[in-house]
Amino acid sequence: MDTTLAAIVEPHRREILRLVQREELPAGRIAAHFAVSRPAISQHLRVLREAGLLTERREGTKRLYRVRPEGFEDIATFVGEFWDASLARLKAEAERQELARRAQEGTDA
Repeated sequence: MDTTLAAIVEPHRREILRLVQREELPAGRIAAHFAVSRPAISQHLRVLREAGLLTERREGTKRLYRVRPEGFEDIATFVGEFWDASLARLKAEAERQELARRAQEGTDA
């Protein structure tokens, strides 16, 4: 998980992941979205690929990239633990407020 987090902490890499989330794109089209050098984008692609977040497929001389959703499973599980706890607290608070509202309605009647 640490490798994944280190890879996505950089803003350009997060944008690359957004670009290739729904469709496979060649490196040149990815690079065209940024005001940095192509070698810099190649380095970002390498980091993302080595972190298991991208797949790379060669088609002739092109390298095509796409998000590898399985690469995010550890992070999703980790964040999910906090999300589940937050939802449980939200549910408990909503239920507490509903009970208080009903009690208030009972005293107003």
